Amino acid sequence: MGQDITLYQQFNGRYDFVFCGNTLNPIENSFQTTPEVLTTSSSNLTLNPTDEVEKAYLYWAGSGTGDFDVQLNGQNITAERTFCHQRIVSGNVFDYFSAFTEVTSLVQTTGNGLYTLSELDVSAFIEQHFTRKTNFAGWAIIVVYKNNALPLNQLNVYDGLQAVPNEIDVTLNSLNVIDNQDAKIGFLAWEGDSGIAVNETLRINGNPISNPPLNPEDNAFNGTNSFTNSSDLYNMDLDVYNIQNNIQIGDTTAQIQLTSGQDFVMINAIVTKLNSQLPDASIAITNTSTTCNSRTIVVDFTVSNLNSTNSLPAGTPIAIYVNGVFVINTNTTGIIPINGSENHQISIEIPATFLGNMELKLVVDDNGNGIGTVTEIIETNNSDLDTFGLYSSPIIPNLLEKKACNEGLGKGNFDFSEYEILAKETPTDWVRFYTSENDADANVNPITNTNSFVAESTPKTIFVRVENEHCFSVTSFELTTYNCPPEVYNFVSANNDFQNDTFYVKGLRDIFLNFKTSIFNRWGKLIWSGTNTSSDWDGTSSSDTAFGKGLLPEGTYYYIIDLNDPDYGSPLLGYIYLTH
Repeated sequence: MGQDITLYQQFNGRYDFVFCGNTLNPIENSFQTTPEVLTTSSSNLTLNPTDEVEKAYLYWAGSGTGDFDVQLNGQNITAERTFCHQRIVSGNVFDYFSAFTEVTSLVQTTGNGLYTLSELDVSAFIEQHFTRKTNFAGWAIIVVYKNNALPLNQLNVYDGLQAVPNEIDVTLNSLNVIDNQDAKIGFLAWEGDSGIAVNETLRINGNPISNPPLNPEDNAFNGTNSFTNSSDLYNMDLDVYNIQNNIQIGDTTAQIQLTSGQDFVMINAIVTKLNSQLPDASIAITNTSTTCNSRTIVVDFTVSNLNSTNSLPAGTPIAIYVNGVFVINTNTTGIIPINGSENHQISIEIPATFLGNMELKLVVDDNGNGIGTVTEIIETNNSDLDTFGLYSSPIIPNLLEKKACNEGLGKGNFDFSEYEILAKETPTDWVRFYTSENDADANVNPITNTNSFVAESTPKTIFVRVENEHCFSVTSFELTTYNCPPEVYNFVSANNDFQNDTFYVKGLRDIFLNFKTSIFNRWGKLIWSGTNTSSDWDGTSSSDTAFGKGLLPEGTYYYIIDLNDPDYGSPLLGYIYLTH
């Protein structure tokens, strides 16, 4: 049992690959009389000056449960991914391992030259595995490079740890082979023996392939390195095969099959390079915006053609779904080049039947029936999701005007704190009050003293902002004053002690602006009169009396106050007691 070979990374563009690496077996284990596996070996990497390293993947493997800390050119390397395989022979358990780490930066810095892997130790398992002649260790670097002189290729890196005998099948999908020139496949395999050749074949689309004299048709895994044309890569294989005669122009898939009738072989990595030119449309929703009290949403999105080997045609359809129901189609406008993108914005009217939170789905290369019109490298990355809701402003009940006693010239003190509750549509709404509509819209300068708000003049409009989680509404109500009944203080002490020195009527002056006060003596003679523009009566006479003009004698006097207000039909009548 192990890990099936699956796609690890795909490169689309002007890419190619090369392997370098070496075994740690001093000779093939089948020919060892004394078991031995080294801990260090070296290999040269050679690239052309114009080749640019895109990725470099280090694999190492051996007998046993694993050594996952090694060195490459003296640098400590720890496995990022590990693979294992186990088999039971005659009741005995045999373990095998492989490890992976990306070493792109190291290879980009080092470039061409000698690479040495060290500190790989499987000595604890040599004796056990020597009983089956499967004691081995080795390493390899798969280098993916780009060069502008190369054609547009699709390069796939597959890995795992899958063993034959048995059979390994790998299907390459989403191809569009336009030229089979220089199509090739490379293998990193472990534990192959040169002397075992029983149905040990490699087939592409059902056709056996070979690379003689290094790799005969019936002995594909035999300790060879076809990059260096050597046959001393004991118990491992770094092989590359030309498969252009087995891949046809127009092919959209390719089938790889490996078999072995006897030799125990583990496949660790497969790399394919095909001249396949296809776009790869993807879509990303960048923003979904809604407006309160509207069923129209505005969606910003980007259509990209990343990791592709051909342009995406203009007019590629885009389907838009809400809650899984197709709503509207749009399309790309221009040709999107390789690694290019195109930004879009669309307004969508949401049908009245959709309520609450909804799912928005955009699918590129979809005509609205789930059918695409463009053949792509990957057909499963064409959609993106977002959620949104349609929101309404709070409905505010009618707020009646607030009245307070006129404190003079329309001034009043008001308490409208209960409107903080009455204005809410739901208990979680926020309510604030403002003296201008602009402030309410901008949510600035709110009124803080709603239980004792002084309006210097009335009528005055108060604006109310009611806000839920998403929207707000603004309404208003009026503050008005009315003339409350005056309160007469009917005692005057005209002795200049600053207490009751004049006839004071609370709620009269500057409130009943047209009032007239008349003071009479006990015989009914008018002795003083005044209005809002006059001073209060101070116990003196403004007309000739038996006492003449000036301070009047102590005693009882009478007043008539004509309010001249439509709300008060009768004057105020009463007496005043004057003392000195």
